[in-house]
Amino acid sequence: MVCSSNQNRSMEAHSLLKKQGFDVSSYGTGAHVKLPGPSLREPNVYDFGTPYKQMFDDLRRKDPELYKRNGILPMLKRNSSVKLAPQRWQDNAADGSFDIVLTFEEKVFDMVVEDLHSRDQVLMKTVLIINLEVKDNHEEAAIGARLALDLCQAIEDAESWEESIDDIIVAFENKHRRKLLYSISFY
Repeated sequence: MVCSSNQNRSMEAHSLLKKQGFDVSSYGTGAHVKLPGPSLREPNVYDFGTPYKQMFDDLRRKDPELYKRNGILPMLKRNSSVKLAPQRWQDNAADGSFDIVLTFEEKVFDMVVEDLHSRDQVLMKTVLIINLEVKDNHEEAAIGARLALDLCQAIEDAESWEESIDDIIVAFENKHRRKLLYSISFY
């Protein structure tokens, strides 16, 4: 599961899929982790690897009412129950191989595809990269997580996703009225 900051969309999906028994990881592709601040011009910026609990404590000290009201504190609390800290996609090579990478924004999809193409193709393993466009807000992230679960279950149920991916994508798009981008890559 990959979004920009490994905070909202990827973590909502990570949490749900983990609860459903999937072996799942999540990442962000940005240069830094950005969370809303008191204004658009004043985001809270953290390095990848900064523990969610540390971000939670920092924002709770700054303005507990604001960050509770806008959903950031509950989101960080959820995130810290799933894993220690946000991870950056471009730094994940040591994490092992992936069968499927699901992104939640087209520019993130492009970055993941480009990154996989630039890696040494040592494993020559097939990976399916799918983009499910999801707006970066709490309500849409929850919907996106359920859609991601539905899509992952459909792929898991297939005898061979490589042979049936076109049918899986068309069925998903028809059922949910959402367009998907996908690419098959090797790494």
